[in-house]
Amino acid sequence: MNPLTKAGSSLALLALFTLSCSSSEDSSEVTPDTGATSSVTEALAATTSTNTSCTSSSGVAKVVCLAEAFKTTLSSTQVATMQLTYTQTNTRKWSNLPAGMSARVGIDLGSLNDTQLAAFRDLMVAVLEVGTSNEGYDEMLGNLVADDYLTTVGGGSDYGAGNYYLSFLGTPSTSGLWEILFTGHHYTQPYTFNAGQLTGVTPAFRGVEPAAAITAGSVTYQPFEQERQVFATMLGGFSSAEQTSAKLSATYSDLLLGPGQDGKFPAAKSGLKVGSLSSDKQALVLNAIKLYVNDLDATSAASVLTQYTSELADTYVAYSGTTAVSTKNDYVRIDGPGVWIEFSYQGGVIIRDTPHPHSVWRDHSSDYGGN
Repeated sequence: MNPLTKAGSSLALLALFTLSCSSSEDSSEVTPDTGATSSVTEALAATTSTNTSCTSSSGVAKVVCLAEAFKTTLSSTQVATMQLTYTQTNTRKWSNLPAGMSARVGIDLGSLNDTQLAAFRDLMVAVLEVGTSNEGYDEMLGNLVADDYLTTVGGGSDYGAGNYYLSFLGTPSTSGLWEILFTGHHYTQPYTFNAGQLTGVTPAFRGVEPAAAITAGSVTYQPFEQERQVFATMLGGFSSAEQTSAKLSATYSDLLLGPGQDGKFPAAKSGLKVGSLSSDKQALVLNAIKLYVNDLDATSAASVLTQYTSELADTYVAYSGTTAVSTKNDYVRIDGPGVWIEFSYQGGVIIRDTPHPHSVWRDHSSDYGGN
C-alpha cells in the first residue's frame, strides 16, 4: 500500500569554518579551517518566507502556488531549463556523485540570483520540516554547507552548493502528475504529486562529507550525526541474542539500493523481526524511522508515520560491522512492508581516512510516487 495518500552567481565570500576531525577513534580534536561559504548558502540561511501571495493556500495548493511563484522569478529560458516533461528517465536522474561527475536535470542553484534563491527557499521551507537543528530544512542546508567546505579542501569546482539542481517534472498542478526534484551531491529529495495528493517522497538520498561538525558563520552543522547516533542507540539497545539475529554475514561498503538500483529490493527479508521485540525496543526502531520521515513537513510526515507504525511488527532490522556505527563498513538496514532505509559508513573521498555516511530511504510501493 502506498504510505502517502494524500544564487545569480557571485564571488564566494570568506567565512570561518570549524571542522571537527572525527575519525572513528577520536572525534574530540577540532581543527579550524578558513574556507569559502557560497552566496547560495548565505541566501538560504534564513527560513522566514518572503512570499505573501500564497499565505492563504494550504496543502498541495500552497506547494503549487509557491512553485509557480518561483517560476515567475525566472526568465523564459530558465523556465525551459527547469520545467521538464515527467518521464521515468527524468525522475531517475539523481546520484550520490557531484553533479560535475553525474549530470542532473533542471536548473543549478549557482545560476540563481538572490530573488530567485529566496523563492526557492520559500518552496523548500513549505515541504520540509523547519525549526529542528540538523533535521528537515536545516539538514538540507547543512549538507550544502558541507559541500561548500569540500571545495576548499581539494574537491574543486565539481562540489559546492551551486552544483545542486531543482527541476519541476510536469506542470505544477492540483490535478495532474508532476514532481519536484531537488538533487545534488549527497542530497536528493523528490516530491511526487498526482490528482492533488502527495503520492511519493522517495527515493530520498542523504550523505555528508565530512561527517564531523562544520561551522559556517555563527551556525554549526552536523546534518547526519543524529541518524548515526540513533542507529547506534537502536543496535546497542538489543540483547546479545537479538544482535546475533540481526547480524548479516556479508560486509557492505556501500548501499544496496543506492542510485540506479531502483526496485531491486531483496526477495526475502533478513535480520531481526521487530515484532519479536519488547515495546521499548520497537520504539528504538521507530525512532530511527522518524528521523527520516520527520524531515518532511508535519502533515506529510504524519501520514507516512501512520503507515510505517502500523507495519512495524512486520519490519526487520539488520546490520553488518559494529553496533557502534562508527567505523568504515558499518552498515544498518530497516526493511518493512513499505519502508526501506539503509545507512552505510564508508571511507572518505575528499577527506581521506575519515569515514562518512551514505544513506537512502526508499519505499517498496511509493518510490517515484508509485510510477
